[in-house]
Amino acid sequence: MPTQAELAARLDRLPMTKHIWYLVTLISLGGCFELYDLFLTAYIAPGLAKAGYFTPESLGPLNILGPFGVAGIGTFVFSLFAGLFVGAIFLGHVADNYGRRTVFTFSLIWYSITTAIMAFQSSGFGVDLWRFIAGIGIGVELVTIDTYVAELVPATHRGRAFAYNQFFQFLAVPIMAFIAFLLVPHAPFGFDGWRWVVLIGSAGAIVIWFIRLGLPESPRWLARHNRLAEAERVTASIERAVARDVGGALPAAGQPVEHETGEGTFAEIWQPPYDRRAIVLSVFNFFQTFGYYGFAAWVPTLLISKGITITTSLLYSFIIAIANPVGPLLGTLVADKMERKWQVCGGAIGIAVFGMLFANATHAVLLIVLGVLVTLCNNWMSYSFHNYQSELFPTRIRSRAVGFVYSWSRLSAALSGLIVAYLLNLGGVIAVFGFIAFSMVIVVISIGGFGPRTKGLALEAISHA
Repeated sequence: MPTQAELAARLDRLPMTKHIWYLVTLISLGGCFELYDLFLTAYIAPGLAKAGYFTPESLGPLNILGPFGVAGIGTFVFSLFAGLFVGAIFLGHVADNYGRRTVFTFSLIWYSITTAIMAFQSSGFGVDLWRFIAGIGIGVELVTIDTYVAELVPATHRGRAFAYNQFFQFLAVPIMAFIAFLLVPHAPFGFDGWRWVVLIGSAGAIVIWFIRLGLPESPRWLARHNRLAEAERVTASIERAVARDVGGALPAAGQPVEHETGEGTFAEIWQPPYDRRAIVLSVFNFFQTFGYYGFAAWVPTLLISKGITITTSLLYSFIIAIANPVGPLLGTLVADKMERKWQVCGGAIGIAVFGMLFANATHAVLLIVLGVLVTLCNNWMSYSFHNYQSELFPTRIRSRAVGFVYSWSRLSAALSGLIVAYLLNLGGVIAVFGFIAFSMVIVVISIGGFGPRTKGLALEAISHA
């Protein structure tokens, strides 16, 4: 029976054929609806406000935030990311215990059911409560997607695979933005447009669940749990499919990297070299989200604050949203040629520069162009760091560690809903982007100054570095 290290070496020597792209596509299909749900915050918020869901009476207990000027869309954004934080930090480890495929499927079912319930709420408090509960499932899903892709894809193609994964997922954003543009200002069949937007995402996720039943479990995870016979069957099946794709023999496996040791506990995150990586990534994640969701979750609202009407702001936001899948698609050209940490830093610098220009722009065309550039940089940083953080920890604690460091981004994203709302009331769009620029400086210092290199290395080699 092959060892865990031998199975990993066999996976890493495979060429990136259509079968492996097919597996990445199936994983990405599930991610589409996670992104749909994450980004609908920005696009249905104007509809919720129009329907009176952000009034003190509708928000109920959440109106305690009223004196701070954030008891509106800020509570809606906060509820989602508070749920994501709980899911990532408290349940991120479950994929290490129960498998990537099992948790991957369960979390999608969670999302579909809880989001559908949210669509039928009749108060701002009810919407925010179910937004929080749905966020818990989404938080687990996003962590599992990263670990799943990292473990299935050969070492020399992980960058392209993550860029493609995010390209595919971000296709959902312009689709959702277009649906919101058509539905949110209206009430088809007497049913509020924002409810239709939510239900469409929930129903679509169920369809994708059936499609993903063909996904195999991660061989690395199976081997780690001493299910070597199953790991061998999955690996051999992948090898046969890849051999059919290339029409010949596969290259010889490289030298196996040292077998993993350890119990897979939370305490191992705080042992060298993982302790320094966990601290660096926690700092990075806390600040990167202020740039990412500070813009992405607030585009229509930021435009409205510039005096643009709700319908026009949704149109502009849709045009900007079209850039979301383009960023990762362009990224496939450099994803495996440029060191991952410098891609993260490049995206952060672009967000800061183009964001400040966006804050000072007034012309419609310039606003759209700068919005697109901020979006492209957001997505460059996004696919790079999702790849990067999944590479820095061993299989036994990968999901647990990624869940922990990623949870800080969920916490800061929850806070961003409150902070951005406060800054928008205090100093307008310029104040918002000034804070975003400061956050991107912290991102560059943390990753550029202290992050290790990973390009082209086997996961096991990075783990032992």
